[in-house]
Amino acid sequence: MRSLWSGSIAFGLVNIPVKLFSAIRERALDFDMLDKKDLSHIKFKRINENTGKEVPWDNIVKGYEIKGKYVVLTDEDFESASPEKTKTIDLEQFVKLSEIDVILFDAAYYLAPAKGGERAFSLLQEVLDNSQRAGVGTFVLRNKEKPVVVRPAQKLLILHTLRFANEIRDPSEFEIKKTTTPKKELAMAKTLVEQMSDNFNIGNFKDTYTTKLMKRIRAKASGKKLPAPKAVVNAPVNDLFDQLQKSLTKPKSSGKKKKK
Repeated sequence: MRSLWSGSIAFGLVNIPVKLFSAIRERALDFDMLDKKDLSHIKFKRINENTGKEVPWDNIVKGYEIKGKYVVLTDEDFESASPEKTKTIDLEQFVKLSEIDVILFDAAYYLAPAKGGERAFSLLQEVLDNSQRAGVGTFVLRNKEKPVVVRPAQKLLILHTLRFANEIRDPSEFEIKKTTTPKKELAMAKTLVEQMSDNFNIGNFKDTYTTKLMKRIRAKASGKKLPAPKAVVNAPVNDLFDQLQKSLTKPKSSGKKKKK
């Protein structure tokens, strides 16, 4: 597997050569954009707004506008802005993973030792695993600086890029009408949550939508006509107590484990 980046992890005076790999493999149906008239492919071109001519990739540069004029930046400009951050994942502190709000998590990557870094990498992986802590710091990838958290996982390290605090919208922006919850409803809701509680396992969740969509695609390709699906309408909550009561007496699905 080809690495996305190579550099080092640094904490204290320790430097560990590492390589960065994508941890995510997107699985989605690949749709093409077509002209409705004859189903021809739609192509997107990079057009010069002045000449109307297509511009090859080799002639495209990045520019930043200042007072109506563009400053053109090269790869060297991006790297020289802060060379240490483009080549180093600098861990500044170690924290409990539970202290980081999940809303901050962005992308995920695997870290593996580069040549010569195996021993120090194993040391960091083991000490993080034993201490139940994760390293937090900063890192520049694809010309963007991000806070990061590095945690141990199955003899590897996983790097999660995080969002900066100013990228998260303040919940106070949303006005929610305050209501008083009756004690009976609160007690029933707590019982329902407890009844539905179980250990989390992502393997229990399947992409059934894509499976059903693929079934419809194959049916259309073979000329078959599938029956129209029943419309699902979620009625507004009129009697919350009644809905809670019915939820508690609803039979459990056969695929769910009963919590002891």
